[in-house]
Amino acid sequence: MNNSKDTKERPQEKPKLDVQELDVFYGDFQALKQVTFTLQPREIAAFIGPSGCGKSTFLRVFNRMNDIIPSCRVTGIARMDGQDIYGNLDVTELRTRVGMVFQKPNPFNMSIFDNIAYGPRMQGRRDKRLLAELVETSLTKAALWEEVKDRLKRSAMGLSGGQQQRLCIARSIAMHPEIILMDEPTSALDPLATSKIEELMGELKKEYTIIIVTHAMHQAARISDKTAFFLLGNLVEYNDTKTIFTNPKDKRTEAYISGRFG
Repeated sequence: MNNSKDTKERPQEKPKLDVQELDVFYGDFQALKQVTFTLQPREIAAFIGPSGCGKSTFLRVFNRMNDIIPSCRVTGIARMDGQDIYGNLDVTELRTRVGMVFQKPNPFNMSIFDNIAYGPRMQGRRDKRLLAELVETSLTKAALWEEVKDRLKRSAMGLSGGQQQRLCIARSIAMHPEIILMDEPTSALDPLATSKIEELMGELKKEYTIIIVTHAMHQAARISDKTAFFLLGNLVEYNDTKTIFTNPKDKRTEAYISGRFG
């Protein structure tokens, strides 16, 4: 379990994310019900629960990806660094500050270098030397530089699945996010690639706040500081990962963790 001493002994900071009594509706269907949640800077939170329980819907609250669904309606409070995510915070700025890594690796059909440089270029960065430094730094942080440094001009589509997913993480890092959202980022990967991504998350936590949606409870137990258990749109229990997996307070959490349902 990832309950490192530095996390426990770090002075309490203001929450990076603070959610109070949040509801999410898709038309008449209520996908999330009165969710309250906080996460400190540089912590990893894992969202677990059965399919369709609201995990990914909640994840997408933090970068407003639910906005692209016309019938979606959000009520309640969701703040990042005290700013109302659904208030006057510019959505483009929000999605720069909150990176996203999806279930299936989705590299652009261009070179490895251009995958990383694409976002910064769209923001107007053109200096070739600075872009090269940014590409190297981002790939290094994503533990991919040594594997690809000699083929940066080759297509990213030639990378393995695990390498493509780390490339997508590097692409997110290049935008200098504060938070990285990961929606089942290892579900399409083999065990070796999964292990590398999990190790990478442990390193990234030193700089970034991370939320991961996962169906793999052993993964949540290994990498996260906090775990949230969702069921039927309710946040049933949210606590330190060790407590969730060894001494859950709610019988429904215990039943899910033990495999009796879900």
